[in-house]
Amino acid sequence: MKIIKYFLITMLIPFLLLANDDRPPVAYNYLAKKEVQNFINMMVRKYNFKRSYMVSVMKHAKLDRDTLARYTGRYKVGTTNGSWERYKAHVLDAETFRKAKKFKRKYYTTLRRASRQYHVDMNYIVGFMGVESKFGEYTGDYNILDALATLAFHRNRMKKFFKSELKHLFLFAREKGYNITKLEGSFAGAMGCVQQVPSVARRHRSDFNGDGKTNPWDLEDCIGSIAKFMHKNGWRNGHVVAVATTFKGKRFRRLKTSHRRTYATSSIYKAGVKPKKRFPESRAYLLKTRNRTHDDIWMGGKNFRVLTRYNNSTSYGMAIHLIAEQVK
Repeated sequence: MKIIKYFLITMLIPFLLLANDDRPPVAYNYLAKKEVQNFINMMVRKYNFKRSYMVSVMKHAKLDRDTLARYTGRYKVGTTNGSWERYKAHVLDAETFRKAKKFKRKYYTTLRRASRQYHVDMNYIVGFMGVESKFGEYTGDYNILDALATLAFHRNRMKKFFKSELKHLFLFAREKGYNITKLEGSFAGAMGCVQQVPSVARRHRSDFNGDGKTNPWDLEDCIGSIAKFMHKNGWRNGHVVAVATTFKGKRFRRLKTSHRRTYATSSIYKAGVKPKKRFPESRAYLLKTRNRTHDDIWMGGKNFRVLTRYNNSTSYGMAIHLIAEQVK
């Protein structure tokens, strides 16, 4: 799924990241842009939207300077992704672990049903829910129309992607009967308890509570959506996710670390990395989480890569894994 490679930048929990500035969105004349007029023409011609509706919505859209600042200039850690230290402080804290256990108890029947239907580990579903929205508590307070209009029609490093997402926002709102001007989510237009950008909300929707509706803000629907995602991306129940290791020194530089490439385990062992318990697969992802004083090195299995298909980040996958370990 091509869209997944963008999740590093679009699906982070809103409370994890600090804003670049505190300036609120401001009025902006999008209709004066030829590019916007071309977009409106395309939506009318290709998707049968009423021109009056498109004009009315784009008149309503504002310029979100905070959102735009995150995607212009050189990429800086902390603007569209959090550091590992920030994950530890805001996602892997005692309060999150307490809420994770409470969430598992409260939704155990639903989690078990999802686990059985899709052959996935319910503890990792809990992990996803914790990292993405603190179990539905933080789903974002950015106006999605403002964010996506800003990123679709102002120069930034992912403009093409966001223009496509704006298109999907219009389609999503029409399909669901939502007021497009009222939807709220992350600074990059991700919405709901598992922070889906509009194209993903349309593609991977789930009516897991059986009410005849698919709702990105409904916790049971989100449980089903994540379980379906894990299954489609190759989760294998009972197989290894990640194993902690030891190595000499505080910082590890002997091999490149990444959740995108694997090494033969024999090569990893030769580099002085020793798993703290048996690692059963013949190849492994070599994963690093960088702390202020030292590195932690992990060996990841194929299941770890499934986690990062949702958000292309080692820290993201590791946060899910550590929450899952806490609630087992």
